[in-house]
Amino acid sequence: QVQLVESGGGLVQAGGSLRLSCAASGRTFSNYAMGWFRQAPGKEREFVAAITGNGGRTFYADSVKGRFTISRDNAKNTVSLQMNSLKPEDTAVYYCARSASTWTLNVGVSAYNYWGQGTQVTVSS
Repeated sequence: QVQLVESGGGLVQAGGSLRLSCAASGRTFSNYAMGWFRQAPGKEREFVAAITGNGGRTFYADSVKGRFTISRDNAKNTVSLQMNSLKPEDTAVYYCARSASTWTLNVGVSAYNYWGQGTQVTVSS
């Protein structure tokens, strides 16, 4: 069973930065693309960023492009999301997820078959 555990959330002022991390169990971490999603109260879970199994390609939602950076360390089984220039509309619970694919960067929730428990990010104005 794959387990994903997020950390690094918190409260930050607008314009500030946070770095989220996700630790994954299992020996085949590098075989799978990873993604970050977020869900604000009353809204559907939405795609934020994804990275291929070897870390060679990334993809971002338009709303975070240029502000957020996804990265991974396959030796440590971790994936991170560096969030800069945060805005109040970035407030949400952030989830990391493991894709069923190695190379395809999917934006749909259904393409990911393992999820973490989420970490709250709150950006005050």
